[in-house]
Amino acid sequence: MSGWGCVHEAEGRCLRVAGRPCDPGMKGCVLAGRFRFSNEAKNRPPAPAKPKPHCPEDET
Repeated sequence: MSGWGCVHEAEGRCLRVAGRPCDPGMKGCVLAGRFRFSNEAKNRPPAPAKPKPHCPEDET
């Protein structure tokens, strides 16, 4: 049993995604991408690493 609830869920329906059944992490859910879920299919892939800026001072 979980200890939280979504403020956009009413009677098992999502108020943000056209009244679909509430499924935390589904496409369009405000929680998607902000949290990690135990179901890996609901998790976004990690963002690619940003390249470090070139600094000529580091080449000494």
